Amino acid sequence: MAEMFDVYDEEGYWTGVAERSEVHRKGLWHKTVHCWLFRKDPNADGGSVSILFQMRAANKDTSPGCFDITVAGHLQAGETPQAVTRELEEELGVSVAFDRLREYGIVREYGIGNYHGVQLTDAEISHVFGLIIDKPLTDFRLQEEEVSGLYEADADMLIALMEGRLENLTARGVTLRSGKLQAAETVVARSSFVSRDFGYYVSVFKFLRDLH
Repeated sequence: MAEMFDVYDEEGYWTGVAERSEVHRKGLWHKTVHCWLFRKDPNADGGSVSILFQMRAANKDTSPGCFDITVAGHLQAGETPQAVTRELEEELGVSVAFDRLREYGIVREYGIGNYHGVQLTDAEISHVFGLIIDKPLTDFRLQEEEVSGLYEADADMLIALMEGRLENLTARGVTLRSGKLQAAETVVARSSFVSRDFGYYVSVFKFLRDLH
């Protein structure tokens, strides 16, 4: 059964419903949700903040194997941004009430890509949230079709990376191998992340770092 999305005009007004393939073929505006997970270390100087990010599964149709938002997904027709809690449960096994999330705001992104020779146009209106967590990465349950790993790094270092002041950094986390999570370490560059306006990453990371 085809996925159906609500679609919108340039001003953000609802205009109808369309199949996912049509939405991406025609570049119709549609809604998504982003949720960045982060943790605070109360023992560190000033209470340092680590931000979690996922590695996309190798078989994803776009940006396979790239680092990305901790959890993100499209809103199905009729869904509200509260569906972000469904995405958290599906991709990471995190069950949480919507009122625990901290709202960053709405971001509009427009990008053109190519998948198996077919041009795709992604016009997204994204509701962005943050969620503070305290459990170890080994306690997450990754959705194998979507996520192949979960990593974290210091917020200030990630900001420096996205601003081009740092060439790379080492992130620690877990990777999914044969259905089991294993400890992992990887070197991360700015180009390792899904290609989007780097200002988005910087702004969101600063928002998470400064939350009280």
